[in-house]
Parts: sequence; C-alpha cells; structure tokens
Amino acid sequence: MKLTIVLLALVGLVAAASVSTPSRVTVADHAFLERQKFLFEIVYRVEDPLMFEEYIKLGQSLIHDKAHYTYYDEHMEQFYEAYKYGVLLPRGEFFGALVKTHYRQAYGLFNFFYYAKDWETFQQNVAWARIHVNEGMFVYALTLAVIHRDDFKGLMLPTIYEIFPQYFLNSKLIYAAEKFDYNTWSKYMQYEKELQNVYHKNSRYYGNDYFYMKDFKTYQWWRLMGLDEQWYAAEKSFPLRENSYEFVSDDKYVSFMKDINMFWHPVDYTRDIEDFNEHSVLSYFTEDLGWNAYWYYLNMDYAFFLDGKTFGLNQDRRGEWWLYNVDQILARYYMERLSNGFGEIPEFSWYHAYEYGYDPELVSYNGVGYSYRKNYYEIQSHGNFDMLNQIKSSFKRIYDAVDTGYYTTYGGQKIDLRQPESIEYVGNYMQNNIDAFDKTFFSYWNMLSHMYFGYVDYNDFLVQPSISLNFETMLRDPLMYTFYKKIADVFYRVKYHLEPYTHEQLYADGIQVMGAKIDKLVTYFDMVDIDVSNLMNDKMVFDDGKFIWNNALYARQMRLNHKPFNYEVIVNAEKPQKVVMRTFIGPKFDEYGRIISLNNNRKNFIELDEYVMELTAGENVIKRSSNDFYWTVKDRTTYTELYHYVMAAFDGKYELPLDISEPHCGFPDRLLLPRGWESGYPMQFVFYIAPYTGSVDQYSNYDSTYYCGIGSGTRHIDSMPFGYPFDRPIDEYEFFVPNMYFKDVSIYHVDTLQQYYQDYKKVGQFDYAFYNDYYTKYFH
Repeated sequence: MKLTIVLLALVGLVAAASVSTPSRVTVADHAFLERQKFLFEIVYRVEDPLMFEEYIKLGQSLIHDKAHYTYYDEHMEQFYEAYKYGVLLPRGEFFGALVKTHYRQAYGLFNFFYYAKDWETFQQNVAWARIHVNEGMFVYALTLAVIHRDDFKGLMLPTIYEIFPQYFLNSKLIYAAEKFDYNTWSKYMQYEKELQNVYHKNSRYYGNDYFYMKDFKTYQWWRLMGLDEQWYAAEKSFPLRENSYEFVSDDKYVSFMKDINMFWHPVDYTRDIEDFNEHSVLSYFTEDLGWNAYWYYLNMDYAFFLDGKTFGLNQDRRGEWWLYNVDQILARYYMERLSNGFGEIPEFSWYHAYEYGYDPELVSYNGVGYSYRKNYYEIQSHGNFDMLNQIKSSFKRIYDAVDTGYYTTYGGQKIDLRQPESIEYVGNYMQNNIDAFDKTFFSYWNMLSHMYFGYVDYNDFLVQPSISLNFETMLRDPLMYTFYKKIADVFYRVKYHLEPYTHEQLYADGIQVMGAKIDKLVTYFDMVDIDVSNLMNDKMVFDDGKFIWNNALYARQMRLNHKPFNYEVIVNAEKPQKVVMRTFIGPKFDEYGRIISLNNNRKNFIELDEYVMELTAGENVIKRSSNDFYWTVKDRTTYTELYHYVMAAFDGKYELPLDISEPHCGFPDRLLLPRGWESGYPMQFVFYIAPYTGSVDQYSNYDSTYYCGIGSGTRHIDSMPFGYPFDRPIDEYEFFVPNMYFKDVSIYHVDTLQQYYQDYKKVGQFDYAFYNDYYTKYFH
C-alpha cells in the first residue's frame, strides 16, 4: 500500500478501568508507538525464547483476577486450569487451528487477550503467553485479538508469512535461513568470489551443455542468471516489490534502511513440475503468499467460534460473506486452471480415488516436515469411519433441508430456505460457525473434515504437521479446492431454487451503457523479496536495552502480476441519479474452446469492483483504474522496514505520520487477472449499473485503507446479495438489459525473462535492471 494511508491513533487504553475513544491525528504519539513497538518485538523469532528483558519481567504471571476483565467465561477458566495442571499444548509442538483440542485452548487464551480491561492487563498476558504458551497458539490468539479489539484500530502485527515463513516457503529455504551466519558468510564469499569469477568466465549455463531451456521453469529464474541457491548481499538498501519506488524516493526511508545488512536467497515453488503430477504447474498460483494469506485473514476476521452478536459479525452478513468468498476463490482458481489448459475443478467423492497427490515440502517451526498425500488417494483409506460418517451425515442434513425447502430446528422453529435471505443461514452452517441455525446439531463437522484429511482423531493432542489443519496452508493443496467445491455446491443449490431475476428487476429506468474501453491487459512474472528475518538464529544484540536490528534476510521469488489497467464506461442517463456500478470478469470458453452458456458460467465470474457514483443527465464517461478497486491491496511494507519506521519515531528522530500500516483483509491486486497467453487469453468483462438503494450507511470515520470494518456493517455498499446479478440462475431471455454491458477482452502474457535466454552479460549476478524495467519504467 502507498504511504498516504490515514490511521486512527490509540490514545486510550491507559486507564485501569476505561478505554478512551480513538481520535484521528496526523502523527503517532508516544503511547501509540510504545504499543506498536511491543507488538512488533513480542513476535520477533517467536519460536525462540523471549530475549527482551523488560517483557520477560512483565510476563512472569497470567492475570487471573476477574476484576481485570470486562467478561470472564468458562473458556478462560478451562484455559487457566489447563495451565495450572500443566496440560497446555507444549511449546515446540505443531499447532492446528482446526484441531479440536487445540482450538479449545486457543479460544480461552484469546479471551484473556480480548476481554482485558486495559493495556497493562493485555500486555502482561501477552508477555506471559509469549514465554509459556505454544508458539502457533500464541500467534493465533494474539492475531485474533489485535484484529477484533475495537480499541486497537491502527495497531498491527507483521503479516503471517513474516511471523511464520515456515507456512509459506519450502524447507530448503527455511533451513538455509536458520543456518545463516553473517560473519561466516562474509569470509566464505571472499574466498568464493575468485572461484566464481573463474568458473563463470569459462563456462555457460545456456545451450545444450549444462542447461536445457526446455526444462526451465518460471520459478527457477535464478538459473538463467547463473546464480546458485545461496545467500547474496543485497546491492540495494531496500527489498524488491512492486511499489518500492514509492519508498526509495523518500529520504527518510533511505536513511532508515542504509545501515541494514540485507541478504537475499532465491527460492522456487518447491518442485519440478514433472516430478509429481501435472497439477504442480499451478504451484506459482496455489502457493502464492498473498493468495494463502487472504484466506487466512478472512477466517480470522470471521473466526468460526466468534458469535455474531458479541462481535457484531451478523451486521456483515458473516455466513453469506464467507460462503461467497469460497465461491469467488473457486472461480479465480478455475480461471487459472483454464489458462494452463485444465478444465473444471474435479468433483469431490467419498468413494473414488482423488487423482492429484500433493507434497508441500514444508517444515513446521518445530523442525518436523509436513505430511504428503500420494497420487490417487483413497479418501476412506485410513479407516476413521465414525468421523467420516459424521461428516457425510452433516452434508446430507443440509442437502435434505435445501431440497425440501425448510429446516425444522430441535426447538420447533421452522426456517424457510426458499427466501433469498436464507443464504445467511446456509452460510453459517457451511462455515460451521457458532451462529449456525441449530446449535443442537452444531457438531464441528467442518473442523472434523480438516482433521480427517490431516489424519487427526477426535481427541488427538500431539499431532503431525498437515496443511489441512491451518487456514494459511490449506489452499496449497488441490484437494482443498475439490472439497470446497462441494461446500460451494450447497450455495448453488440454494440459489437454484430461487427464481431468476426478471427483466423488470434488472432494468434501470433511464440508464443505458453505450460502450466500454479497456486498456490492454498484460500479465507477467516479477520478483519480490519476502522478509524472513524472523528465521535468523544469530545472537540478538542490545545496546542499553535497545534491540539492534541491523541484519535482514529476504527470500527472492517470482510471482504473478499484471500491468495496472484503466477502463472507461460510457453511460447515458435521462436524469441525474446515484447509482452503483459493478464490474465483473469471467471466462468465455472452456478448456476445449467451446463457449460456456451464461447460466452455467455465472458461477465463474469474480467481482472486480463496486463503485457508487452520481450520474448527470446526458452522457457520462466513467473512468476507473485497477489501482482504485475497493477490495485490493498492493504489496505490504515488510517487517524490517516497519520496525525501523516505528523505532525512528520512538527515538524522536522522526515524526511518524500514521500512514505506515496496511489493511490485513485486502486481496492482492496483482492476482486480479489470471495468467494470460502470448496470443491472448479470451475473457469477458461485465459492467452492470443499478440505482443505489442507500440501504447501507457509510460512517464518516470509516476508512477502508487501514480499517477492515469488521462487524461495522460498512464493508458492503448496499444490501444486495453478494455476486448480484450473477447470484441466481439466469434466464437469458430476461437477463440482458440496457444498463448491462458485456465486453470481450484478451489477456496477454509477457515473458519478462526472455532477455536472459540467449546471452546474459553478468552471469553469476542478479540483474537489478530487471527491477528498474518492470516496476518503474514500463508499467508505472
């Protein structure tokens, strides 16, 4: 995100029994900086012992006195009892948010953080937990608390892939980072330089002698530059990412970063694609950090065990929103499949083998590798039939209810599932959250499904790492898309029983879309530096109690991106009026080149933008940029950079405008478009304009650039169903109206590495001209 984001400062949370209302300021005060400093430092090298003496002293005991909490429940009591009797999940063990025994303890710890009356209680509990509680459980509960406490707006933690790079990057990189030693590296490189100069002068990586271009994979970009898989000193004093140019033009930023020793290591997407199965060609997408982090934070915003009344989640239509996100994730994944020649996501079956195995090649923070699944996996193979039957029974219950059209709860309440608003009930059931419509049958079946895939039994406590047990890892696995397609099928079943929108319902009187112009759509692979400094194991240095962070490690990886694009929509209006324009993108052809009927294709559209505007009488030209889309974010500022910003302000060397944070909930802008083709990948845009109903009030102090608005009811611009008007079956005789416009487009892919295929002049060195060309010169 750009550095013009306005945050709320925390000026309260200082009195023992009260919390002040945050106020809008331009510069962070010392109280805010002190709290932000604490949050950044408390998760530094979280799997190692805590080294900050002030926090060690602070965290000697958990505050158990109920007077220090706004609410004290049985989950907190059970957690305290577990601690007292020594049966908390030990540090060093794998934590799974979807392991039932782990979740119960995490729930209690979260409540100790969330219900703390004041900052002092919260801080002491966090410091205590950092020392005594399992690392994964600690980060999970702390992240939930920082997100959901109303008085924490503006405070942030590093991104989950910076706290736990182990969940996102392959084990080869993790082991290399944990072994890194600056002094040893410096001496080694002095010796290595002479050898490398001789070696590269007398050999080539190109042609038929050493390296066959037909074997080249996008994620193995470093081979083209003649680089080894080792650490390199960064020649630039800033990490590479798409918006670095915004930072390096700031003299203050340059001064903060100039004394940091930065090192980077090339990292690929874990495997050669021919070694396992053909699906591995999609690893650049399914293993993308932003893609997996989005799903993680969605499930933190709307954690299944947080009740809607207490946390205000029902105002956001939490069940419908979660289920709609599943639908959009599947649609986006399907687009990427099509661009690589694959077709529909395979159907889930309890009885037939699943073709695509998966080896994540991840290692947990405790050093234990993640389990893998062989090709042609038999879902019933490990014989936990009691759990399997419970999961299947839960699916059957909701299928029967949807097909019947109503559900009768244990208490006799009859819920009509033929009404549009019933999707909220179904969404709650499919997420299996605490607001599910019949708590008598609230069986945690969704959690049990992930436990089943992870080979975890009901009461297992010490479990082996599995990607199905945490939200931040599960979307790496193709099986998860097949399983969640079965979940989304319930969404489609509910909508199937609703009548298609009529021409009159879709028609906007006096509005006609005359045409649209869209910039050339271009995708490419660029490079990004991922902050993995949390993996360093060198001695931490303190000067008069102040932590000296002078070394930083980054993993350099290729990832999918797109050129920013603009579009213009020409609209005629008979009178001035306030309207909403919704913009969608979707495929037009299947993998065989056949046109997909609109009714079948409606589930494959993703919404790019929603925009409220005032039309004037006559012709209107609506101009929008992909940079303006309401739900997307650019690359986030890295952990190392954020810490040095905060510390410079904390030391009085810099007045920190409250603009350094980014919302955790945004979808990566760079993943809006699927990978194009050199010849052009055919897609279609849809623009739909309808009168603004004004049914959702936007608070004057709501700023989506830093605040996700969870529980505020302001995340959505109106009360129309998510995905409208593609949310219901389509009658093509009724669907097409003058205020809707379809535009055929093509997405082109540019090979950014082509320049290295023939003759690279600086073999053995990273080409920083790549950065200049593809981040600043050509595309911005």
